[in-house]
Amino acid sequence: METTPLLTPYRMGEFNLAHRVVLAPLTRCRSYGNLAQPHNLLYYEQRAALGVLLIAEANAVSETARRYPNVPGLWSGEQVEAWKPVVDAVHAKGAVFFCQIWHTGRVLPTGTSHFQPNGQAPVSSTDKQVTPRVSHDHERSVLEFAAPPRFETEEIPHVVNDFRIVARNAIRAGFDGVEIHASNGYMIDKFMKDSVNDRTDAYNGSLENHCSFAAKLIAAVGAEVGVDRLGVWLSPFSDYVDCVDSDPEALALHVIGSMNGLGVLYCHVVEPRMCVNENDGKLMIPHRLLPFRKAFKGTFMVNGGTLPDSFLV
Repeated sequence: METTPLLTPYRMGEFNLAHRVVLAPLTRCRSYGNLAQPHNLLYYEQRAALGVLLIAEANAVSETARRYPNVPGLWSGEQVEAWKPVVDAVHAKGAVFFCQIWHTGRVLPTGTSHFQPNGQAPVSSTDKQVTPRVSHDHERSVLEFAAPPRFETEEIPHVVNDFRIVARNAIRAGFDGVEIHASNGYMIDKFMKDSVNDRTDAYNGSLENHCSFAAKLIAAVGAEVGVDRLGVWLSPFSDYVDCVDSDPEALALHVIGSMNGLGVLYCHVVEPRMCVNENDGKLMIPHRLLPFRKAFKGTFMVNGGTLPDSFLV
């Protein structure tokens, strides 16, 4: 019987993996009070096994970084302590556990400002509103979004520091590494993509300027926890919450170049086939990730819309 390549062992930096299938990070919205719960332990323990890589659901980097109910965070000591037994349970099964960290930016529907301290508006890279859209829940209601105040230039280093501190807290909680969520139309993606970035400061203009926030953030987190314990999640071809770029391939290759320069452990990229044809609802494959795989010098992961025959190409 022919061996399936996905099921063969793989060495990712210092981590010996039993195979090449990874538990992707999922927004589960079940960490009440923004704290990991006993059921978090059960969820991840059930999916852990010797040599398996798990990536935990995204953890908010600050109180102002959350846009959904009951998402976990790692900005406080209490949150660090809540994650410790979860991480210990995963390690007891012999698995490798990374923690995804994020700031969701302007994606906060009206009527949900209670997720923000004192009910304040979400802060973003831009003051453009997200266009109304249909919710993914069973009610299929129309969500509307308030116009966010944009970050002042002098505020941006504080956001970078939030990521750095939360990355350090993830290691304190026992995680083996961290993954920066730089995809799907959230904070970092909005700085990078030219459909949204309408700033008039040093974070707009050239491709290098568009990517400078991401580059500074990746460098800061890498310096804090070690680039050998750092992954970055990108979605150059996605169009979530109005966030698209006129040249996504050039954008991603520029970011990957910065990651190569630092020696980042892995690059995790959303497949372009996650784009859906509005006419028939089928996944489209207008682009390929091969140029990025060839360019990145570390471990390259793909995610989204994968079917069994995808593994044969």
